[in-house]
Amino acid sequence: MKSLAIALIFCGTCVQAGPLPHANAAFPEANMAEISLGQLLFYDPIISGNRTVACATCHHPRFGTSDGVSLGLGDGATGLGPARAPDPENLPEKRIPRNSPALFNLGATEFTTLFHDGRLEADPSRASGIRTPLGADMEAGFASVLSAQAMFPVLSRDEMAGHFSENDISNAVRLGVLTGEGGAWSLISARVAGIPAYRQGFDAVIAGRAIHFTDIANAIAAFIAFEWRADNSPFDSFLREGTAMPPDSTAGMDLFYGKAGCVACHSGQFQTDHQFHAIAMPQIGPGKAASFESYNRDTGRMRVTGNPEDAYAFRTPSLRNVALTAPYGHSGAYNTLESVVRHHLDPIAALAAYDPAQAVFPLLPNDTDFIAMADPAELAEISAANSLAPVALSQPEISDLLAFLQALTDVSAMKGRLGVPENVPSGLPVPQ
Repeated sequence: MKSLAIALIFCGTCVQAGPLPHANAAFPEANMAEISLGQLLFYDPIISGNRTVACATCHHPRFGTSDGVSLGLGDGATGLGPARAPDPENLPEKRIPRNSPALFNLGATEFTTLFHDGRLEADPSRASGIRTPLGADMEAGFASVLSAQAMFPVLSRDEMAGHFSENDISNAVRLGVLTGEGGAWSLISARVAGIPAYRQGFDAVIAGRAIHFTDIANAIAAFIAFEWRADNSPFDSFLREGTAMPPDSTAGMDLFYGKAGCVACHSGQFQTDHQFHAIAMPQIGPGKAASFESYNRDTGRMRVTGNPEDAYAFRTPSLRNVALTAPYGHSGAYNTLESVVRHHLDPIAALAAYDPAQAVFPLLPNDTDFIAMADPAELAEISAANSLAPVALSQPEISDLLAFLQALTDVSAMKGRLGVPENVPSGLPVPQ
């Protein structure tokens, strides 16, 4: 029987008692000229400092628009997904500190806060319309938060910029010259503008004026929004037409919106409340720190707000196509869907019992990947911030819950609508 539910309000918090009636999310109007241009730029390493890393290197359809590893390697590595490995001739300084998030439905207008810690947010009070770590230096002209988010990795030395002195972009990044004339973004724009096929492509979008970095970002965001819209899963068919899901998926849905309490955070059409929650996720990898800091911790949202109440809180991810996007958690600590579900059932106990063998990443010389997990004081702080109470589920109930999560898979969105281009205008290798 088709289950439609109302929202109940308690103490200012929306508690969704069941799946809401299906509503078509708002997406930007498609501009195929811009989308086609964005496809090429997304797969083209030309926008990275050393011309070796494309957006698709860490967000590839083969790995559910992520990269299939706990913590990726950007500049200084070769290969894709779990096969990506450090280049002995140009070793990465460290792993990328957070798990590469999936891109499904990020073009929907409801996504106004991005990154695991939400450091990029829509903010109409700012001239750029977006609050970012660049503050007043943020350039105007980005069409959306997604557009701005897509372009911050080019400023990261570990992701796309490269080591200091290796290229003009990495030099600009290290000197803090990011925006404006001569900044890293303008240097990338000049590269792209210098390729005739890109210049011709942009003529159809911006009517022949000079190519700004925001134009590149807007094209990539338009492509992401079009390519990986995922709203045609068995669950969507159930809500739209009442098409029955398998019995185990239906039982899992009842648990999700009932006894298991998943909906407390994973609400709405895309199973996210877009808020931040501390759930005692294991901390592995280098942690999130400034260049002058030397620790392996990641306090999440607190790094943005400075509010101790936000310690170890991270943004609730959408669960659409979640079965395709392992590993899970801000640090990619869990390599299976069942293991991360079990963590949610008793976060503090799961943190204490965490097995490092669940991490998936290539060896990196001199890494300190598990130092935080060996620090009793750090574990105590992570545990103290936890906001989830334990939930008791039997193994059959866990299996049903997993079946429901599988029912959130939109098979048609797995590979994307346009797919991977065979080549790109720069002539550089395309991540395949």
